[in-house]
Amino acid sequence: MSRRLGKSATTLDQSKEALARRESELREQMQKLERMIEQAPRVAEELSRRQREELLQRANEGGARLDVSIALQDKRFRDGGRASRPQRALRKQRREGRIIFLVLILTLSLVVIWVATHLHF
Repeated sequence: MSRRLGKSATTLDQSKEALARRESELREQMQKLERMIEQAPRVAEELSRRQREELLQRANEGGARLDVSIALQDKRFRDGGRASRPQRALRKQRREGRIIFLVLILTLSLVVIWVATHLHF
């Protein structure tokens, strides 16, 4: 019987030690979580302050929004909604561009014809 008491005492002691370790681990975890709860308002405030600063910095950068090219901005709505140039100037530029394109195509075709007739391959 004494052996059983010794065995049960050692297993009882081992289980007590295991429970004590588990209890200390749980206490440490609980303290850690309590610290996190205490620090949560400060961390949240810091995060919101950082986000506000980023938004203010982006707003103060000005210029093109969302890094869009200046060429893509609608010119009709700048300067109080008045157009900076009349629409006819844009039509005139397109017409001139077409004429220049046709002149370049004609010149290129004439050069190709001249090269084909004067140089024999």
